[in-house]
Amino acid sequence: MQERISKALPSGVYIVTARNGEKINGMTAAWASQVSFNPPMVAVSIAQQRFTYGLIKESGRFCLNALAEDGIDLAKHFGFKSGRSFDKFKGIDHTTTMSGLPVITKAYAYIDCELASMFDTGDHTLFIGSVSECVVIRHDAAPLIFAWHDFFGKKA
Repeated sequence: MQERISKALPSGVYIVTARNGEKINGMTAAWASQVSFNPPMVAVSIAQQRFTYGLIKESGRFCLNALAEDGIDLAKHFGFKSGRSFDKFKGIDHTTTMSGLPVITKAYAYIDCELASMFDTGDHTLFIGSVSECVVIRHDAAPLIFAWHDFFGKKA
């Protein structure tokens, strides 16, 4: 079912980054969307057991790093290990937003958000963020679109 939904409802691939004090982390996500024009707001859906979930809840901020077409290896790097026991940023070039959130240098674009609200949605929580900063980094690239088989096996 998940693979069919991904085909029917294509989305970009993002690294959601967060910081609480000196702790930083990033995780791969495909469930992100703009939810308001005025004020500009976006949403991302994150499972409650993820390390990044706690950092966002504690800090009240998150950053969506939209990956470029050449970012599949970055997506896998940030997607298959937990930041609780592994420094995902070790060896990864990154800077920070004006609010101090990690930005992956090879990202296509980033959107820095202040947490406005959150809603439980089944096995995930939907974090709604007010956009503080939005920057396209790589004007020469196109965004990476999520395809189930790129991460979880063969094409159906």
